[in-house]
Amino acid sequence: MSLPAMSALEPLPFELVYSDGEPLDNGWHVSQMHLLLELIGQVMVEQGRTDFYAGGDMFVYYSVEQARDVAKGRPYFRGPDVFWVGGVSYTPIRKAWVAWEEGGRLPDVIVELLSPSTAHIDRTVKKDLYARTFRTSEYFMYEPEARKLEGFRLAGSSYRPMVPDCQGRFWSEQLGVFLGPARGTFWGQEEDWVWLSRSDGSLIPTWAMQAAEEQNRADAAQRRADAEQHRADAEQHRADAEQHRADAERQRAAEAEAEVARLRALLADHGRG
Repeated sequence: MSLPAMSALEPLPFELVYSDGEPLDNGWHVSQMHLLLELIGQVMVEQGRTDFYAGGDMFVYYSVEQARDVAKGRPYFRGPDVFWVGGVSYTPIRKAWVAWEEGGRLPDVIVELLSPSTAHIDRTVKKDLYARTFRTSEYFMYEPEARKLEGFRLAGSSYRPMVPDCQGRFWSEQLGVFLGPARGTFWGQEEDWVWLSRSDGSLIPTWAMQAAEEQNRADAAQRRADAEQHRADAEQHRADAEQHRADAERQRAAEAEAEVARLRALLADHGRG
């Protein structure tokens, strides 16, 4: 999205703040944020894209006026729990998303993880900011206690609710995947998560899942190789046994032929006598 009118891009007379020192609400929020960021990264790899940035729990500066308020310690907007921006240069590490340093770009997709202390703001103040100022195409909110995911798509200057499919998933046109509830294990935690899935319904794997799948494939390939070697060894054993039988048969035939020759010689000697 393009940035709305803002102050002239002169060097700032103050330092940008990059952290407020406040952690996310709880361990689940931290894990869910990292899960979504990891899955988005996996999706981008599958799609062969590097023109994006995905971030979470970091400042998003959308105007110099907002940055000045933050620097002065005034009440301020920090940033979404998870966001994605498409069509930008790939820079894996940023201290913050500073719109005027990014060609005026602001998040195209935002996911907020609700909590009792943030739900009202996420549904009102932030929602209006994302629609009117950010012009964010897709906005998702997940309420973990109710296990409820909501999706909204920008229409004009406001959001219209998306309609979920029969599995409660929402299709993200920006990311090219479904967002939906799924139970799984991440960082050793088996929980109900917001997960990403492909158009065919298959879940996007985490790095750990992908490594496990690759290990399973390697193990299966090794088992096939071992079975093939076992069959080859058994075939060689049968061939060796057959060769042994053939050699024994030839030995017996040679011995029998020698005995016949001996007996004939004896008969001949007896006849001459």
